[in-house]
Amino acid sequence: MRKIFILIILIISSCTSQKQTKGKSTFGIVIHGGAGTILKKNMTDEMEKMYLRQLEEAVQIGFQIIKNDGNGREAVEKTINYLENSPLFNAGKGSVLTSEGTVELDASFMEGKSLNAGAVAGVKNIKNPISAAIKVMTSSPHVMLSGNGADTFAKDQGLEMVDQSYFITERRSKSLERAKKIDEDNNTSFYSKNELVNYRIGTVGCVVLDKNGNLFSGTSTGGMTNKKWGRIGDVPIIGAGTYANNLTCAVSATGWGEFFIRNVVGHDISALMEYKGMSVQDASRQVLDKVAKLGGDGGVIAIDKNGNIAMEMNTSGMYRAHIDANGKLTAKIYK
Repeated sequence: MRKIFILIILIISSCTSQKQTKGKSTFGIVIHGGAGTILKKNMTDEMEKMYLRQLEEAVQIGFQIIKNDGNGREAVEKTINYLENSPLFNAGKGSVLTSEGTVELDASFMEGKSLNAGAVAGVKNIKNPISAAIKVMTSSPHVMLSGNGADTFAKDQGLEMVDQSYFITERRSKSLERAKKIDEDNNTSFYSKNELVNYRIGTVGCVVLDKNGNLFSGTSTGGMTNKKWGRIGDVPIIGAGTYANNLTCAVSATGWGEFFIRNVVGHDISALMEYKGMSVQDASRQVLDKVAKLGGDGGVIAIDKNGNIAMEMNTSGMYRAHIDANGKLTAKIYK
């Protein structure tokens, strides 16, 4: 009997040791390029391939950094820089336009180990706002800077600054014209119209679990088409559009920002995991259900401390990609 008991103890110890070893080597990266009314029937084969190719190229950037023992902060920054530099996504170059035909950009970043974070809101001349958000975290005593002050800070930090014309594309100019026309023709706010889901949302984001078991999250956006009065959405609000905590997960959201702020989406997912023991998938679904019940739409990407992921949405599609520790790449557009 004693021998059997000792054998059981040895087996349990061996399994625990294997799990710990496996856990130390677990890492992964997930990205999104915005959610919305994305239907295959409205997408040409050429455009679909273009989006998938850019998602795959972006996620590979961050994956190679963490695979080679790089820092998760750098992986998030460089991945989002790529998406910000692409005219396909609503962040950086190719951002949507305000009612005045200008671009106002938001971004935020958070580290799960220290809970340190940085954000910028309503900036107009920073080429890569995610880099500015990281600088706010590392080189200032603050969490969020906005407007002209944030632009000045970024310039003082040596970040690349550009003229507004750099961000503006013909595609976004036409979208602004359509949004204004619908708004005027119906004599009501276009924010409440289902057919204009894509004018309300669109963001890029990245979440990472590195080889040291640390979680990171970053999000960047041009905001909402035809936005007025210096409107700011959920992206630069830590706990809403961006959140990371080594106890649970890292989250980046995309959607109708007002609803994601009111539901504190990023932190709520983490809290459900920490206090109720829910999985990252179940927590993400439950929080998005809450958003939907209030009338909001969008999606989230998340990765937990064990490398499990969620890519959830309550829209018809979300540009997204993931690479796990084994190098398996998954890129999708439709729900």
